[in-house]
Order: sequence, then C-alpha cells, then structure tokens
Amino acid sequence: MKLRDQMPELDGATEWLNGELSKSDLVGEKPTLIHFWSVSCHLCKEAMPSVNKFRDDYKDKLNVVAVHMPRSEDDLNLDQIKSVAAEHEITQPIFVDSEHKLTEAFENQYVPAYYVFDKEGQLRHFQAGGSGMKMLEKRVNRVLDETAKAEE
Repeated sequence: MKLRDQMPELDGATEWLNGELSKSDLVGEKPTLIHFWSVSCHLCKEAMPSVNKFRDDYKDKLNVVAVHMPRSEDDLNLDQIKSVAAEHEITQPIFVDSEHKLTEAFENQYVPAYYVFDKEGQLRHFQAGGSGMKMLEKRVNRVLDETAKAEE
C-alpha cells in the first residue's frame, strides 16, 4: 500500500474475535490504527503493552483493530490465538487472517506492522517492526489534530 491509498475492505476473515467490524464501521467516524501481529512473533508480544496503552489512551478518538497474520502452520491454531490474545490483553476486535486475504489486500509482509488511516480512510502512516512507538504516536497525533481542526 502507498500513502493516501484507501483502506481495503475488511473481508476474508476466517474468524473475528472481540467483535466484527467492516470498513464502513470505521471510515467517516474517526481515524483508525490497524496492527498486524502473530502468535509466533516475539516482537509483537513485546510491543503489545504499548499498543494496548495506545488503544486505551485514545479510545474516544481512534479505532484500533488487530489482524492476526499467521507466519507458519503453527500460527493457525485458533485456541492458541485466543490464548495469546487474552494473555496480552488484546481486547480490540481481532481479524483472524488465516488465509492471508487481508494481508494480501494490504500488501503486508511484516509483523508487527502498523497502518494509520485518517477519518476518510486514507493511509497516512505505515511502519513495521517492534520499535518506534514514539514515531507511531507522533503520526497518530498528527492525524488526530487534523481531524479536530477539520471539525472546528
């Protein structure tokens, strides 16, 4: 995906955990952070407390959606996904992408990976890897500031 691309439809989940969402639920309401993770990804687990803090701190201003992207056959075990999600307090909706449908729509190759979309559903920031939460926060705040200014 390139900057300013539209958010893909959230189609093809093998399962949704913690509630199901569609693109139309997200776009037009507020900006959205979509993060890809995997049960076999150590960096994802290390980053999860930061993602959760983010979700909680911005809950009134930002949609947060998790996408579980399996990296191997071992990552397809739904009970394990549920267990890791509970252990790491992933309470936001989780799109279980066992067939890589959303992964392909996003052209994503990384976990963890973070996509920030503005209120209109345009991609404004992409980042991969476990570090850089400060940069992510900066980018999200920029999009939130733009949203607030547009509503004044």
